Amino acid sequence: MPRRDAPASAQQLSLFDAAAPADEAPPEPAPSRASPPAATAPSSAPVPQAAAIFRHPQADREIRLREHLVAYALRRARRRTIGFIVGAEGLSVNAPRWVGIGDIEAALHEKADWILRKLREQQERAQRQLQARIDWRDGAAVPFLGETVIVVLDPRATGAVLNSDAQSLPGVPRLTLHVGLPHTAAPEQIRDAVQSWLQRQARRVFQERVDLFAARLGVRCTKLSLSSAQTRWGSASADGAIRLNWRLVHFAMPTIDYVVTHELAHLREMNHSERFWDVVRSVMPDYERARGQLKDDVLPAFD
Repeated sequence: MPRRDAPASAQQLSLFDAAAPADEAPPEPAPSRASPPAATAPSSAPVPQAAAIFRHPQADREIRLREHLVAYALRRARRRTIGFIVGAEGLSVNAPRWVGIGDIEAALHEKADWILRKLREQQERAQRQLQARIDWRDGAAVPFLGETVIVVLDPRATGAVLNSDAQSLPGVPRLTLHVGLPHTAAPEQIRDAVQSWLQRQARRVFQERVDLFAARLGVRCTKLSLSSAQTRWGSASADGAIRLNWRLVHFAMPTIDYVVTHELAHLREMNHSERFWDVVRSVMPDYERARGQLKDDVLPAFD
C-alpha cells in the first residue's frame, strides 16, 4: 500500500513495502485520565475458528482475544492515541505513556476482530512465502516476467541463456534457463548465477519501460539504478533519479509498468495527491489491478 503523502518539499518518495506489508488500524483515541476502561463491544465479524496463539518475538504482554492468545509488543510513545500495527512479526501496540493497561486492553478487545483477521492473514502469507522458497538445483522453477522459468544445468552453456520451447504442452513451462554449471554445482552457485541473470534482465527491461513511459509523461529520468531494498519497490528523487527493485522482474509486465509509471509520475507531482494519481491514470487507466499484485503476490526468497 502506498505510504502517506510526503511534504511537498520532500526530495525523495518511495513506492511501498516490498515485504509483507504491515496493517495499521485507525488509531484509538486515548481515554481521558479520569475515565474508566471502555466496555468491550460485541462483534459478529468472522474470526479464526480454532484457538490459536499469535506471538510477537518482542512480546512483553499477553491478552486473550475471543479464545485466541495474542502476545504483543507494547511500546510507549509521545502520542495522543493508541495505535495497533499488525506486521509479519505479529501485533505491536503503541500507546501514550499515561494510558493504563486496562484502557489498552479495552481498546484491544474493541479491535479484536480486526486484529485477529490481520494476524491470520499475515500467518497465511508467511506460509505462502515458505512454500515459495526455491530448491536451488537442476529443474528449479523461478518466476520471470510473470512466467515460470525452469533452470537447466548445462555445462555447454556460456553464462546463462534463456530458451523458449514453442512446442511446450499446455500447463508445462515453455521457458528454460540454461546455466553454464555442472550438475555437481552447489545450491549457492546456482542461486548466484540465476540472480545475476535476473538482474541483467531487470536492467534491460526497466530501461525500456522507463524510456517508453517517460516520453508519454513528458518527464526525463536522469539516472536509473537497481535496488535490492527489502522494504521498497521503487523511489524517485526530485533530481530525476529513479531506483527500482530488481525483484520486480519476477512480475508480469503490467505490474512493472505500474511501478515505473508511479515513480516517473513523481517527477511531475512529488506527493500522493489526487493530481499525482491523475498523472498515473493518464497513461495507465487500470493501474489499480497491477497495484494489487504487488501486495498479493509472494515472491521466492533468495537466501
